[in-house]
Amino acid sequence: MDPFLDDLRGRYASEKKTILSLCERGESFSLADLAKELGTSIPKVSRVVSDMLEDGYLADRGKQESGTGRRPSLYGLNPEAGYFVGVDVGQDSFSLAVTDFPGHVLHFEDNVPYSLTNTEESVRGLCAAVLACLQTMEIDQSRIRSYGVNLTGRVNHTTGYSYSYFISEEKPIQGILEDAFGKTVSIENDSRGMAYGEYMSGISGDAGTVLFLNVGWGLGMGMVLDGKLFHGKSGFSGEVGHFPLLDNHQICRCGKVGCLETGASGQALQRLIEQRLKEGSPSLLSKPFKEGTPLTLNDILDAIEKEDVTAIECVEEVGATLGRAVAGLINIFNPDMIIIGGRLSVAERYLMPPLKITVNKLSLNLVNSDTVIKVSRLGKTAGAIGASLLAKSRLLNKNL
Repeated sequence: MDPFLDDLRGRYASEKKTILSLCERGESFSLADLAKELGTSIPKVSRVVSDMLEDGYLADRGKQESGTGRRPSLYGLNPEAGYFVGVDVGQDSFSLAVTDFPGHVLHFEDNVPYSLTNTEESVRGLCAAVLACLQTMEIDQSRIRSYGVNLTGRVNHTTGYSYSYFISEEKPIQGILEDAFGKTVSIENDSRGMAYGEYMSGISGDAGTVLFLNVGWGLGMGMVLDGKLFHGKSGFSGEVGHFPLLDNHQICRCGKVGCLETGASGQALQRLIEQRLKEGSPSLLSKPFKEGTPLTLNDILDAIEKEDVTAIECVEEVGATLGRAVAGLINIFNPDMIIIGGRLSVAERYLMPPLKITVNKLSLNLVNSDTVIKVSRLGKTAGAIGASLLAKSRLLNKNL
């Protein structure tokens, strides 16, 4: 336990945790506001807030601007209370975000080269690479309160195990990370981490049910249901990429046939483009393809940005296929919002129109009229920011 949090176990512990939760999105509250939220008296709230100011959790944010008469003081999270670090681990690189106590992003670094493998040495190497990045940012590492790490695949944040980077029965990856960082570590599936980052960024407003589709090399989903990040019984919810939706006879990397991911993901886009190139379709990618150079997702996204017709037609096909899944999700969940994120979301100009056309065609009108479909606000920063915010939330609230 971080000594900074010891006072949360002392007097008024429940009230302090509730106030921290209320302020988590950066809001400020007067004593009267807090008394109403906690269902208690203003004198008691005043004592609690006084303790939290002394302990460094809260800061005086000045006077309330509107209203008549004597303006009350406002209180919110103290930016000087410490840092939280989020790490989003990809195929061959990671991104890193540092946030202060209220959640403001202080630093972000993208595409730091590193390939995580299924060994303890590799996990420790990842930690060393993260710490090296923090040194270049001139972060006082003694003020880091907690780390959050997003990993692809099946992650159980409660037990600390990742089944994509499964090392041993005795030693969960979370334990290795905590040994290396010397701090509490929260692990999470990358799509759920992104979903939490987007949700906390305010893109969803007061929405209680938000689905986040992570359309990258694969396809995953994070769900916020009734305002809470949803994990499922075993912690493995959101495997929408392996929903058996398609009749395309394509073998998925999971070994099954017809998974949604085989038609609506970065790897699906690569396969579609390579097939078109074999058939002789003109493209900026034709020359490297004929020379035997493997096409990367970055190559394809660059071609789309340069308005390559073949690449655009293929991403439109991916968008239409993804739209079938979105229509089904709308019919099942009746969500307030669906957010499209991940690396393919940068091609939104061509991805989103066929997606929305398909949704309108296949979903129930009475249901989809209440669902807003948006593209990620945080973009490539969503994963690392989400991991950082989750690290803070779980340090303060173990039940999240």
